[in-house]
Amino acid sequence: MTDIRYGIIGSGMMGQEHIRNIRLIDGARVTAVCDPDDEMRNQSEALAGHGCEVFTTHEALMAAGLCDALVIAVPNHLHHQVLVDVLPANLPILVEKPLCTKLPDCEDVLAMAEQRTAPVWVAMEYRYMPPVERLLHATSAGETGAVRMISIREHRFPFLKKVGNWNRFNQNTGGTLVEKCCHFFDLMRLIAKAEPVRVYASGAADVNFRDEHHDGRTPDVLDNGFVIVDFDNGVRGMLELCMFAEGSQWQEAISVIGDNAKAEALVPGPARFSPDGAERASEFVLSPRASKTEQRETIEVDHTILAAGDHHGSTFFQHQKFFAMVRDGGVPEVTLKDGLKSVRIGLAAEHSAKTGEAVVF
Repeated sequence: MTDIRYGIIGSGMMGQEHIRNIRLIDGARVTAVCDPDDEMRNQSEALAGHGCEVFTTHEALMAAGLCDALVIAVPNHLHHQVLVDVLPANLPILVEKPLCTKLPDCEDVLAMAEQRTAPVWVAMEYRYMPPVERLLHATSAGETGAVRMISIREHRFPFLKKVGNWNRFNQNTGGTLVEKCCHFFDLMRLIAKAEPVRVYASGAADVNFRDEHHDGRTPDVLDNGFVIVDFDNGVRGMLELCMFAEGSQWQEAISVIGDNAKAEALVPGPARFSPDGAERASEFVLSPRASKTEQRETIEVDHTILAAGDHHGSTFFQHQKFFAMVRDGGVPEVTLKDGLKSVRIGLAAEHSAKTGEAVVF
């Protein structure tokens, strides 16, 4: 079978993670990359290897006709325009989260996609972290009983420096609770099997980037907060985010509590950001009420897969499924509607954190 040819639109930090993971998949190869930044473009060309053409714009990449599928990893505020430009080509697309930074833009993309036959998959990598997949299996298989509460804690490092410092400002990112936390709101919806009816948040920009100034502006992205989400079936979710806690043992602790047991996925941060630089395995813990005894599982991920990115192997496992869909047919596991709904919760949380008001859907 002929290799599936990928085009990478936006070849910065996340675009390069996509390239490294695509190269691990037999039958997939990157044939085109584009980025207006010379350094990012050159790095991506080197990562992609022989036979990859480089472009400065996505229009030029599309005109070259070198791709069977697209990965969009441009800065968040550029997603909408790039999608408007490439959707008519009717190629399979994997678009990074968040889908867009504004709800009308998300709705515009959904309307345009109705005219297509090729699929669009929204990149929600956290679904594919092995410990999180184990957690999802536990809840869907009834190991916790009926889900009542979802608690997600992320204690991590600050946003990394990116080209033009675009990720320092809400107007580009959609806000931290959109940019970073749409992953978690997606997981809450998936686990609760319900839709939100009320969102309340408290957050601030207290520590990170306080001494930075870009074109006379101080960064305004939140670096910590709490978000409570009430769902229409009575399930409640809570997110605790701190982005100045890189010394934590676990970067993410995702807990689901049912009427029979608690299940928890414990995920370390990337080895290159850990205090000792060591690579650690993740864990899954099930705590039944009846036995009052924890059942603990260590979940190992192949070193080669871990080394290809900063998301505990999830980018690779997501790409495996996306590749299979492109090759064999099928539908995205994470739809445009999923992408829109996660953005809606994130924007509601940002609004609540700014105003102190709960947002009711």
